[in-house]
Amino acid sequence: MKGTSYLTFKECVTILVMASLVATTLAGNFYNDFDITFGGARAKILNGGQDLTLSLDQYSGSGFQSKHEYLFGRFDMQLKLVPGNSAGTVTTFYLSSQGAAHDEIDFEFLGNSSGNPYTIHTNVFAQGKGDKEQQFHLWFDPSAAFHTYTILWNSQRIIFLIDNIPIRVFNNNEASGVPFPKNQPMRVYASLWNADDWATQGGRVKTDWTKAPFTASYRKFNANANMVVGGNQMPTSSGNENQAWSTQGLDAAGRNRLRWVHTKHMIYNYCDDKKRFPNGLPTECKRSRFL
Repeated sequence: MKGTSYLTFKECVTILVMASLVATTLAGNFYNDFDITFGGARAKILNGGQDLTLSLDQYSGSGFQSKHEYLFGRFDMQLKLVPGNSAGTVTTFYLSSQGAAHDEIDFEFLGNSSGNPYTIHTNVFAQGKGDKEQQFHLWFDPSAAFHTYTILWNSQRIIFLIDNIPIRVFNNNEASGVPFPKNQPMRVYASLWNADDWATQGGRVKTDWTKAPFTASYRKFNANANMVVGGNQMPTSSGNENQAWSTQGLDAAGRNRLRWVHTKHMIYNYCDDKKRFPNGLPTECKRSRFL
């Protein structure tokens, strides 16, 4: 037919491949984006997929994971934590790959007895090794309302943010021999589980099961990220490489906010724990934490 052009088979294949390799922004629907991984009916998707609650009782906790894997991106989730006496409970939002040499980027929220603050526990694993904990007490009650928790992960650094305030930066120091998570695609995970052997005051305060079930709420997940597709686990490319998260660091205002958090709200930093590292602090600890 005059004026009609036809694509070759090679061009069709190329278009299909490129269609599967596009950067993604997921403004989350829990039905579409996640699978319940354990806990059965203790995990509930509500309001047409806009909200999700996890519950913990004396028999089981509950959890979910993303349907997709990602290699770098910005991941936002709004959480409202277990209210009241949450001692012994751990609520999580994290990224992780699989296997003994896995990578992982953690937000863990360690409950406490009524009137005492939550402990925000962060860690970074690379090639199966973690031991990079920083912990914080927050400047608000995280069980009273929803707040946004963000993991920003690019090839240069990892930034943990709460309500867009940076609380931690873990820089890529591979040039100094420090492993950095950059090659393994990771899924998004969340869970609520019992850890009263260690979570609250070193395990001294146990879970009060008369207060069960304990419930944490999640909503407004957003992934602005490189989604991994296909069996070869190649990251998506093109447009997303120009988005802000792919090179994002801290400007002067961000460094000031980070300094404020560390000065006023940090309660543990592995980089200050000389008893734990009697032979010398880890290599990355020798650089400024505010860079």
